[in-house]
Amino acid sequence: MKCFNAHEKFRVQCKKNSCKYWISCPTSYDCTLIAAKKGPMTLQQIGEIFNVTRMRICQLEKRILKKMNIVMDGKFETDFHSLHRKILHK
Repeated sequence: MKCFNAHEKFRVQCKKNSCKYWISCPTSYDCTLIAAKKGPMTLQQIGEIFNVTRMRICQLEKRILKKMNIVMDGKFETDFHSLHRKILHK
């Protein structure tokens, strides 16, 4: 059983703050994965979890969506395949 499953199942806070998924959010047992499972959240709610402003979350969202558009347009795929061919032909 993964640790986040155990925290959720037994309803105990995560004390392993060295974990890359750890956040200071008692309502989600201090785990980003548990917080994400709760479903859609407002920018304000996400900002409160990560202790940043709603505006900062909005900036990050726009940045991520821009990167996703690049991937979806095939630009990433082309670069990946070019890189993959170079690695195979060494």
